[in-house]
Amino acid sequence: MPTISRDEVAHLARLARLAVTDDELDVFAGQLGVILESVASVSEVAADDIPPTSHAVPLTNVFRDDVERPGLTREQALAGVPAAVDGRFRVPRILDEQA
Repeated sequence: MPTISRDEVAHLARLARLAVTDDELDVFAGQLGVILESVASVSEVAADDIPPTSHAVPLTNVFRDDVERPGLTREQALAGVPAAVDGRFRVPRILDEQA
C-alpha cells in the first residue's frame, strides 16, 4: 500500500512554492495517500488479455453529411454591412499597415 510521509508532502509544497501549515501537511498526506492507492489499484487491474481502449463504449461519428447548399450572393452578403469596398467588407485598420 503506497503511502506518503509528511516530509514528502512538505518537500512537494516547497517545490510548488505553497505555504502549508502543520495541520494541512497531515491532511494532504492522507489525501495524497488515497490518490496513490487508487493509482496502484488501477495498475493491478490491467491484464495482458485485455486490449487497450480509449473509450468505454464504442463511438460513432455524430456529424451530419457534408451536403452542399446554396449560399448568399455577394450582393446579399454585403446588403447589411456598414461599409463595403470593391465587393468586400470594409474593416478598420488595426496595425497601421499600408494596403
